[in-house]
Amino acid sequence: MDLKDASASRRVVWAVVACLGLTGGCTSWQRLTASPKTIAEQKKYGPTADQRLEEITADASRVKAGSSAEQDAFTRLLAERILAEHDPRVRCGILDVAADFDTAAAAAICRGALEDPDDRVRMAACSAWRKRGGSEAVELLAARYRADSEIDVRLRALRELGELGDKSAVPVLARALEDPDPAVQYRAVGALKHVSGRDLGDDVNKWREWAADPDGSSAEWTIAEGFRQLF
Repeated sequence: MDLKDASASRRVVWAVVACLGLTGGCTSWQRLTASPKTIAEQKKYGPTADQRLEEITADASRVKAGSSAEQDAFTRLLAERILAEHDPRVRCGILDVAADFDTAAAAAICRGALEDPDDRVRMAACSAWRKRGGSEAVELLAARYRADSEIDVRLRALRELGELGDKSAVPVLARALEDPDPAVQYRAVGALKHVSGRDLGDDVNKWREWAADPDGSSAEWTIAEGFRQLF
């Protein structure tokens, strides 16, 4: 994929953010401590990736202690910046910052990033949803595990599902035990250890037996009940 195609793809992928009306009328946030040399270099070449990340992180620390209106304006600006950002590393940084804010714009950034054309950003999005937590996190991570074409992203989604510690993830993790890829099976076992609080070792068959009827007593943990909740 050339740069033109990648840019077009990213615009399509992030259309969900724009459609939510999160990118208009944002306040401009600028660091006040930049040296004259830095300002001159930025005017000539534009800020480097490290400088962009440093600015975003500094602004986030300041805004986090501010009002809800300031946080909303800041995360709307983040939505603009991630749409325009060409460097996947900076998009990952923006995503990590957005994950800490409880605003509509921040949630939209985290959802959209799961469809980013760069697998590094999609993996960062999985980690962002682990940070955010909740039932939506389980749903989105499960969908990313099932849909992604990159094994590293699928493995990250499974790991973060385990880190969530949410029992509703058991059906998805149980199905992953049947994946033909041993790496997926191993990651599913690790995730089930986190969710269940048990350690049955690394024998996949033992975990298959457990997932079919955890403890033999809790209906809400059975695969059948879990699938009814998800579908």
